[in-house]
Amino acid sequence: MKLLVFSDVHLDAPFRWAGPDLARKRRSALRAAVTRICHVAEQESVDAVLCAGDLYEHEYFTPDTAQFLRASFAELARPVFLAPGNHDWFGPRSLYAQVQWSPNVSVFREDRLQPVELAEGLTLWGAAHRAPANTDGFLERFVVDRGGVNLALFHGSEQSGIIWQEAGKVPHAPFTEEQVSRCGLNHVFAGHFHTPRSGNWHTYPGNPEPLEFGETGERGAVIATVGANGEVERRRVAVSDTGVHEVDVDLTGISHAGEVRARVQAAVAGMSGLVRATLHGEVDPSADVRVTDLQDAAPHLEALVVRIGALAVAYDFASLAEEQTVRGQFIRDVMADALLDEPKRRRILVTGLRALDGRGDELEVH
Repeated sequence: MKLLVFSDVHLDAPFRWAGPDLARKRRSALRAAVTRICHVAEQESVDAVLCAGDLYEHEYFTPDTAQFLRASFAELARPVFLAPGNHDWFGPRSLYAQVQWSPNVSVFREDRLQPVELAEGLTLWGAAHRAPANTDGFLERFVVDRGGVNLALFHGSEQSGIIWQEAGKVPHAPFTEEQVSRCGLNHVFAGHFHTPRSGNWHTYPGNPEPLEFGETGERGAVIATVGANGEVERRRVAVSDTGVHEVDVDLTGISHAGEVRARVQAAVAGMSGLVRATLHGEVDPSADVRVTDLQDAAPHLEALVVRIGALAVAYDFASLAEEQTVRGQFIRDVMADALLDEPKRRRILVTGLRALDGRGDELEVH
């Protein structure tokens, strides 16, 4: 049997790191990924489509999204199985409960594994999160009660995977690889972790369309071919057309805003899609560094996101301290304060000098 497995699309995600226009584009890209997933299912002639949760964001979904999903899955000439996760948990007000799904769509609604026979001798066990947090592990006290090949579909955290997954992930519905075989399952298709992984007993497809900068790994839809003895062969198919890149831009030695723009443009010249540029280095005190001035610096990109990194100002404190001015006295007073450590002393000096110079730019002090 051939299955298409995906997870963690997060339709209607707010994309707080992006401005309103870019966030709307990113949400459109998420929908496009779902459309491509459906196309891949048809092209590959899979026997069923499985979603392992976080298909959408419960707090942000719209009626339009509900109709988009209903129409997308209704066009598939094959069954679709949906296992709600912690972001799209099942409840009376969830999208899952409100949509009149076509007959080919099945939503797992219980917070314990329930069986569905995909073919003679092949059972899919699925479960749903019924709340946004505190869901127990679905494999706790679970034992397969039948022969043949048994697969599971749910949203959960394989415990050994926490060390290689993205920071801040809460271990919802935890399980271990050892539990999979011990309870009689042949394989688990899971969502929640966004970094793709192919374990011996479990598979994480990863989010198919970029949600954040810094995401790594071959992600998309997983084409899983299940053998007669429960062996699973996996092949990943990319369904995103968005490139996401990060670049560091060294501004050391620049003295004016034009040089800032030129260095950023040079750094991203050969890139496409979404790029996040982090500015670092030591700049001349005269430099006016403003992130807002760089938003249109690379019109060939879908979006350029610029942030201030370890960017410092190259003040000559010793020379400035010799001035018989308010500025000179300020520096002498700060330098004489024995209670300050060097990092704090520098921050105070730079912040004060920027204020005395009437600078209102966005340069952060390090």
